[in-house]
Amino acid sequence: MGELTYRAAVTRALTEEMARDPQVALLGEDIGLAGGVFKATDGLFARFGGDRVRDTPISEQAIVGAAIGAALAGMRPVAELMFADFAGVAFDQIANQMAKYRYMSGGQVTLPLTLRLAGGAGLGFGAQHSQTADSWFLGVPGLLIAMPSTPSDLIGLLKTAIRSDDPALVFEHKALYPAKEQVPDAEFLIPFGQASVVRPGSDLTLVTNQLARREAEAAAEDLAARGVSVEIIDPRTLVPFDFDTVAASVRKTRRLLVVQEAAFPGSWGATLAAWVASNLFDSLACGPSVLGVPEVPAPFAATLESEWLPGRGRITDHVLRLVSRAAGDDVQPVGGGREQQSA
Repeated sequence: MGELTYRAAVTRALTEEMARDPQVALLGEDIGLAGGVFKATDGLFARFGGDRVRDTPISEQAIVGAAIGAALAGMRPVAELMFADFAGVAFDQIANQMAKYRYMSGGQVTLPLTLRLAGGAGLGFGAQHSQTADSWFLGVPGLLIAMPSTPSDLIGLLKTAIRSDDPALVFEHKALYPAKEQVPDAEFLIPFGQASVVRPGSDLTLVTNQLARREAEAAAEDLAARGVSVEIIDPRTLVPFDFDTVAASVRKTRRLLVVQEAAFPGSWGATLAAWVASNLFDSLACGPSVLGVPEVPAPFAATLESEWLPGRGRITDHVLRLVSRAAGDDVQPVGGGREQQSA
């Protein structure tokens, strides 16, 4: 076991896969000599050379388009979009090309393409550079979507994505790049669709990921001191989603809270709340609840951004309201995109 940062986990996963498979190649802005704007590809240009670690023009359309072509030609490209927000520039290529090639060819071709996207708030990057962006692609069939929260999850999921014959979006949270964790020295992979039970509990199931997970874990400690036992589940991947692990937990705790760094409409949390309400209605003591961000762009000012994100105190208060609610109470939606319940 050795300690690695979230940033170094990216480098390790890419290094292992490039050493294992000569068809794996990287492309993106400043990923070569500069080592990437977040230094996640540092040293890879020197080790593998310019043919396999390619700097590109400042054009997301060119990056994704070239990666699609390379994948169709038999390579396993890993393309980096410097900010997840910039996926909007290449949305047609992601949603209408890379997601549909295998289906529209009747399986005659595969598209083993991994797209790395750095997203998320918490660093004062402003509205156009702080979005998680995963909600944009949840309704697009043909895409695998991973959102690793820890260095070990990032290694295991990124390696799995690279080896997949289907296109995968791996959303890395840029505020987590300095985060450290003990990681096994031996090679390992994590299957898509396998959630992690981060903390066992009995009073409420809390499903969350990435930066929100850290806040939820801190809140769970506060709640434990008050006699409330929270089970925390990290889904790891949004597509495919591990509904079975969540269902087993909800049947035990009878309450669900989703904490996400996204607004409610069209989000993975809204989808999960609807699924639980539809499939586990008889197991619930109260309606599923989703705690996300307000339906406004991410603020630039640090004080506003901190308030915009679902933090430790707000999570604690929300859990206390849910565990004190008696079975049969009405669950009313709360407006503004901050705290919303699904009946």
